[in-house]
Amino acid sequence: MQVSVSEANGQGPAAHQVAAFLERRREQIAQRWADAALFRTVFTVSRDEAVEAGRAVLAALAAVAASERLDDVRAPGFDAVRDQLGRMAASRARTGVDPDGVADEVAALRPPAVELLRAEFDDPDYPDAHACVVALTILMGTLRLVVMETTLSAGEALIARQREQLHEVATPVIKLWDGTVAVPLIGTLDSARSQVVMESLLNAIVAERARYAILDITGVPTVDSLVAQHLMKTVAAARLMGAECVVSGIRPAIAQTIVHLGIDLGTVITRASLADALAYALSRQGVEIAPLRAADPADAGAR
Repeated sequence: MQVSVSEANGQGPAAHQVAAFLERRREQIAQRWADAALFRTVFTVSRDEAVEAGRAVLAALAAVAASERLDDVRAPGFDAVRDQLGRMAASRARTGVDPDGVADEVAALRPPAVELLRAEFDDPDYPDAHACVVALTILMGTLRLVVMETTLSAGEALIARQREQLHEVATPVIKLWDGTVAVPLIGTLDSARSQVVMESLLNAIVAERARYAILDITGVPTVDSLVAQHLMKTVAAARLMGAECVVSGIRPAIAQTIVHLGIDLGTVITRASLADALAYALSRQGVEIAPLRAADPADAGAR
């Protein structure tokens, strides 16, 4: 059975007193928080927005205190403001404030609330007053953890989006000719990028009504069994879409690696270079490529 800090320290009654205090003094605390760095620097257009955001956070804290889960970052009361806190922390991060700085700004919200709480008691040294201050301190510490957790999660999500965008940028699909598209691959081909390659290529086949798709691996440094498997899946998927897939750019070292690994690419059409692959695709469509005729010196003299 999990025991919360409030239960262990006998702070259940104090937690409820703190909840009532936060509800009663919500407007006053929100007004003070609106001038704190975390709110003031985020809500720069209107102070009323900062006050409203403070009210929302205080309502969440009151709900958490009422549930006596003062030390629980998963307390349902935080759900209502988790996104808002994440946006506020992200806004501060965009201005150059590091996570420790954001944490310090959240910690700075505690003194104004504690000051108003102490004023609720005729004798600040009274045991009930001390218990309530301890309960509020624990609650504000949990708020700090919630903000930090939300900030880290937002950072991870941002990194994931950026990685996906890099994969897309690094995997362009090029229309080489009517009915012919190509994907020049550069760099390591892992599972995530392979999925992007397949999706991009299949979408291009549909959009361009392509009959031939070229996968050029000239810029891929190494090919192992996993990379070969991804290539085979992409070729098979292209065939299902009605396009013939050609793999080009297999360098001698990669060819030797494929042979040593025992990978069978017998069903895959391969060409030495992208130019050769394009020539193959064009010839299959009845397009002939003739070499440029060498300039005749006599013709040049006549001009």
